[in-house]
Amino acid sequence: MKILVINNDGAGFADYVHIEPGTSVRKLFERQVRDPRPENYLIRVNRLPAPADQVLEEGDRISFTPVKIEGA
Repeated sequence: MKILVINNDGAGFADYVHIEPGTSVRKLFERQVRDPRPENYLIRVNRLPAPADQVLEEGDRISFTPVKIEGA
């Protein structure tokens, strides 16, 4: 299935990615973000805060935004 991943870390990017059905927010975070600590990020699915165990669905938009931006 296909979802949109928005990463607001550094220069930022948005891209559609294919994931396996049943993929959780935590599993995708670990795959997409280098920092292993999700508590350092505001994670939203479809613009709403999301729990780590939430299962993603076709067409979801997930964003990872650091809570502290280095150099700011």
